[in-house]
Amino acid sequence: MSNRKPRPTQTGRVTLSEIAARVGTSAITVSRVLNTPHLVSEELRTQIESVIAELGYMPNRAARALARARSDSVAVLIPSLSNTVFTQLLEGVRDVLNRAGYRTLIGDTRYSPEEEESLLRAYLEHSPDGILITGFDQTAATRELLNRSRVPVVHMMELTDSNAYSVGLEQFDAGRAITRHLLERGYRRIGFLGAQLDPRVMERLAGYRAALHDAGVNYPVGELLDPTPSSIGLGATLLDRLLQQAPQTDALFCCNDDLALGVLFECQRRGIRVPQQLAVAGFNDLAPAAWVHPALTTIATPRYEIGHTAANMLLQLMKGEKPEPAKKDLGFSLVVREST
Repeated sequence: MSNRKPRPTQTGRVTLSEIAARVGTSAITVSRVLNTPHLVSEELRTQIESVIAELGYMPNRAARALARARSDSVAVLIPSLSNTVFTQLLEGVRDVLNRAGYRTLIGDTRYSPEEEESLLRAYLEHSPDGILITGFDQTAATRELLNRSRVPVVHMMELTDSNAYSVGLEQFDAGRAITRHLLERGYRRIGFLGAQLDPRVMERLAGYRAALHDAGVNYPVGELLDPTPSSIGLGATLLDRLLQQAPQTDALFCCNDDLALGVLFECQRRGIRVPQQLAVAGFNDLAPAAWVHPALTTIATPRYEIGHTAANMLLQLMKGEKPEPAKKDLGFSLVVREST
C-alpha cells in the first residue's frame, strides 16, 4: 500500500483516483469494490475498504446518476408526516422501494399545493427516477413540471377519469356508503363535521350529500366545515358548535376518526349517550377506533396497500412497462361498531 497522502480536490471531496493512489491500484478497481465487490479479490477489497473508511469517502451521487442515467431515488410527496394515514401509506411505499434498491426523497407538503410545487422543483434537481404524489390537487405549474420532466408519476389515495396512473379508493362512494348506513339505522337528522377540507374530505362530503338527497332527506343546518387541521380537540370543539347550530342532530358523520374520537370524548364529558342520543361515525379506521367506548363505526381504508401498490406500479413504469389498469381502485369497507 502506498504511503502517499491524497491531495484534496477543489471541492474537498476525496476521489476514486486518490483512493486508488493510496492503495496502489486503479480507480476502476476502486469503483468495482463499491459497485461489484465480488469481482475484486478479498485481500485487495479489504485494503480498499480500509482506505475508504479512513478517508471518509462519500460517493458523488450526482455524478453517478449522470453516468448511469439514473439516480436510484424516488420522490414521494405526502400531505403530512404526523398523520397516521400517510405514515402507513409511506410504510407500503418504503417496503417496495427499499427492496428494489431505491432511496425515497420524502416531502411533507402540509396540505399546500404551493408547498408541493416548491418541493417538486427541489426534488427534480436530484433527477429522481420516479415520483409518487398524493391526490390531484396540484397547481398548474406543478402539472407543467410533471409533464416536462418526463419522469414516471403515480398518484395515490385518489382516482381520476384521466389517463394518469393512480391507486386509491373512491372517496365519494365511501362517504355515501357510511351515510346510507346511518339512514338504514333510522337516523334522519344526520350532520357532517369536516376539517382540513382537502379534496378527499370534500369528496366524502359530496357522497354524504348524495346519500341524503337519494333518501329525500335535507339537513344543511347539520353541516359544519372548518379548514383548521384535524385533531381530536377540534372534534370536541366542533361538536359544541354543532349542538348550538343544530341541536336536533341525531347522527354525525365525521370526515375522519380524529374528529369522531373528539366527539365521543366530548359526549362522555357532557353525558350525551352514544348512540342512543347521538350516533357517531368516523372515517379511516385508525387503531383507537376499535378500542374506545363505545367502539367507533367507521370506513376502513387500505393505506398500506395503496402505498405498496402505487410503488409497484411506479417500478413497472420506471422499467418502461405499461401497468394495466392505469387506475387501481383498492376499495374500502364499512366497519359497523357500537357508536351507531
